[in-house]
Amino acid sequence: MEPNWIAIARRNARSVQTTIGWIFWDPGAVARYEAIGLPGPLGYIAARSAPLAPAGPDAVTAAFGSISPIGIAMALDLAGPDGPARCWEARDEAVLEGLTAYAPDILDPLAELGPHLWAVVERLPMVGRVLAAAHLRMPRPDDPVLSGWHAVNCLREWRGDTHWAAVVAAGLTGVEASVLHNAWLRYESDWLPTSRGSSPEEIAAAWDGLAEKGLVEVGDDGERRVTDQGIALRRDIEERTDALTTTPWELLGVHRSLQFAEDLEPPCERLLERVDLTAGENYQPGSRIRDTDFA
Repeated sequence: MEPNWIAIARRNARSVQTTIGWIFWDPGAVARYEAIGLPGPLGYIAARSAPLAPAGPDAVTAAFGSISPIGIAMALDLAGPDGPARCWEARDEAVLEGLTAYAPDILDPLAELGPHLWAVVERLPMVGRVLAAAHLRMPRPDDPVLSGWHAVNCLREWRGDTHWAAVVAAGLTGVEASVLHNAWLRYESDWLPTSRGSSPEEIAAAWDGLAEKGLVEVGDDGERRVTDQGIALRRDIEERTDALTTTPWELLGVHRSLQFAEDLEPPCERLLERVDLTAGENYQPGSRIRDTDFA
């Protein structure tokens, strides 16, 4: 029987996201960024954008999709020419430290799967996947665990680039997509775009844009709400992302793809608990199983 590659891509996307995303709020990483002179989320921006930072804040903003342009410009300005590379190195130190402390059973799987994942990443189509391509060109760590982590990070950025292509194809801006995602997740109003640094003016403009597209309605109480059509569009973008990101797992093969799931899911549950503690339970929605998920 032919494997259900879309289901495998959807399942493994959670572990890909969690293996990487917990570090965004990790106190060990944050403390290292602050020592460099970049507080809070600015260090995350600098570290993640390091491969693309020489192209400037506009390029990074375009690649990140929904992160505040003001925050990106501020992070790169404060970091200076050498700051993003220093944050990249500081983050790598925090990754090894944190994985060892909080999810030691992920160490061997990352080291063992790493070479196979790199063989996959090297074969992925990179046209239109600028952030993934920028990450792919970075030097690979000698440490096998960190090398495996970086291979997973390339998979994450490749899926992210693909996702934003689907968002753009749907005619949405990054903030509009965040408003729809927020409604789909049933978060409190505007929580998601606010968490990504969008200003009240940018969020208001996104609501106006969605209204012009017929994706917002006014309730009996006078409040604007995302329509069922808008939520369906956001679900469709997620389904399309899953369908467009089966290639890595097909290249890896069904045995190793299922091994990836089985080996990484248990430690990733603990890493997600770290996100709950360091950021909050709303953060990293791509790692969470919710009743909005597909059967």
